Amino acid sequence: MYALAKLAKEPTPEIVNKAYSSDKIIFGKDYLIPKPLDPRLITRVAPAVAKAAMESGVARTRIEDWEQYDLELQRRIGIDQKLMSQVIIKAKKNPKRVVFTEAEDQKILKAAQIIQDDQIAIPVLLGNKDKINQLVKEHQLELSSCIMIDPLLETEKQELYGSKLYEKRKRKGMTLEDARKLMRSRNYFGTGMVENGDADAFISGLTSDYPKTVLPALRVIGVSHEVKRVAGMYIITSKKGTFFFADTTVNVNPTAEELVDIIALTASSVRSFGVTPRVAVLSYSNFGSSKGEVPAKTAAAVAMAQQKWPDLIIDGDIQANTALSVELQKENYPFSRLANEGANTFIFPDLASGNITYKLLMEIGGAEAIGPILLGMDKPVHILQLGSTIREILNMVAIAVVDAQAYENIRL
Repeated sequence: MYALAKLAKEPTPEIVNKAYSSDKIIFGKDYLIPKPLDPRLITRVAPAVAKAAMESGVARTRIEDWEQYDLELQRRIGIDQKLMSQVIIKAKKNPKRVVFTEAEDQKILKAAQIIQDDQIAIPVLLGNKDKINQLVKEHQLELSSCIMIDPLLETEKQELYGSKLYEKRKRKGMTLEDARKLMRSRNYFGTGMVENGDADAFISGLTSDYPKTVLPALRVIGVSHEVKRVAGMYIITSKKGTFFFADTTVNVNPTAEELVDIIALTASSVRSFGVTPRVAVLSYSNFGSSKGEVPAKTAAAVAMAQQKWPDLIIDGDIQANTALSVELQKENYPFSRLANEGANTFIFPDLASGNITYKLLMEIGGAEAIGPILLGMDKPVHILQLGSTIREILNMVAIAVVDAQAYENIRL
């Protein structure tokens, strides 16, 4: 009963809003208990019932591993989030300050409520405070403990962040006045907070195009000194498993040498999730079966990567279906380094092929995309998909927090 009452007062999942054609299902006289289609009835109420049964002594079995029990409940309703559940658990152990530049959007505020309540992160909300508070009131949220900042009123911070941006960009055509003016923009101000240690991670992109969000981050924070470029990666979860796609968002038509950089960034990121990368560098050819620019550069990239990292499981040029099929490889290409287990990490030869592929998978169904995860930045910056769901926002925040934890460990 207590679990039901608590659920009714929390932000309603997007899947419920869509099912009932409403975005304003909030606790009140018309909504006292969760809707029947709310998936949290299984994932939140069932554990509460199980704990009560154990405490009262009527339970026939005892649950020892509650995290595993939660994963089993998610699978029963078709949510296989094993990897992300592990990321969220890790994030909760050491929450970080995450800046949201689009705090005047109800999705961001609903996500902030969950993030705050579940102690995944410490939300920092940028925007007009009156507008934010009005939305908080409309949707009956409780965000009084969140940090709210209106960049337009922070003249001292504008001056500080702008001066530091000017020092970085003064030989690239930017004046001091230009830099100060840019800091009135939330994306510039938010990345300025991270760059200057006033926040730990940056999240944006829900309502704006990807390039408009990435550019301020590249100017203010920049690329890590350890790498030469940035790249974009999506985590694709499906019934067949978890896969990693790169580059899907940044590099338009990388050279063989640039593909090697992307391979390095991607393999490192995949390992950070506790997964051993098995990398397929994709082409329309299988090991030279067709000639052309794409097969040539992907084969060259693989050769260079193998020389740099002999222990990395990588092969190509290779077609996507071949990379996934162990049977096909063992029958036709038994020499392939991917023939034993198949690929779980895919490097696309150009932006068009990667971007088209993940978007088709998302729309056709049967797969969920988490990302884009921005690789190679000097500090934690992550860009949301345009129109992300609340669940997708939560996933990206958890990834940003874990990214910030890793950055902190490097700095110590």
